[in-house]
Amino acid sequence: MEFIYEDDTLAVAIVQAIQTGDIPSLKQLLVENPGLARTRIIGRNNSKESGSCKMSRTLLHVVTDWPGHFPNSSATVGVLVEFGAEVNARFTGSNTETPLHWAASSDDIEVLDALLDAGADIEAPGAVIADGTPLDDAVAFAQWRAAHRLVERGAQIALWHAAALGQLAAIEAYFAGSTLSERYPWGVSRSSPPDKITVAFWCACHGGQRRSAEYLLDRGAELNWISVWDGLTPLDAAQRSSATDLVQWLHSQGAKSAGEL
Repeated sequence: MEFIYEDDTLAVAIVQAIQTGDIPSLKQLLVENPGLARTRIIGRNNSKESGSCKMSRTLLHVVTDWPGHFPNSSATVGVLVEFGAEVNARFTGSNTETPLHWAASSDDIEVLDALLDAGADIEAPGAVIADGTPLDDAVAFAQWRAAHRLVERGAQIALWHAAALGQLAAIEAYFAGSTLSERYPWGVSRSSPPDKITVAFWCACHGGQRRSAEYLLDRGAELNWISVWDGLTPLDAAQRSSATDLVQWLHSQGAKSAGEL
């Protein structure tokens, strides 16, 4: 595996070509530097010695880096894959996210589709959010377009995903005995998880989904549960999402903010 420092002339040139959507320059660099599509970019605080890099990213991570939505990004993904980029390569550092995780976290539908079309693993673990999937990232970071697209493309959903996305039919099917993914939401301990319905209710409020919230409250969700990941109640989460109608309804049910409890 090859590494280049982020301030090397070649690294600066390839990142600029990617993030400006300069496809001709990108292709020229890849042709002139065989293997470049599989190279990892590292900072100066890392070593190029094999296996000793504390943090590195691939060129497909550059395409999907925050804030995403770079010009010609779908074509850029295609060119990099054509020249040998590994679509499921992992970031190395505090997490092991794939480029698809990053696209989901940036709500970048164009790149997300291009990666999936190129064979990206829609269920890849490794997210910064509880080592989860790209869908976990999208829902946790309120990247709703990406979350819905991932579901459209076949991502497995758990009850909390369905609640956050307003997938009422899936929620109703769950209570009728249908099986959903058992994946836990971000920050929830697998050894002593809170009530699944309460967590789903909180996620419905996080997603601004009043119908989902009403349905789950009717089925025993705790109205004023304080989440384990950010210390917010369902009311706090709905206010953060600017879900005015949901906030009003929650107030009518006696919901309180964390500061009032």
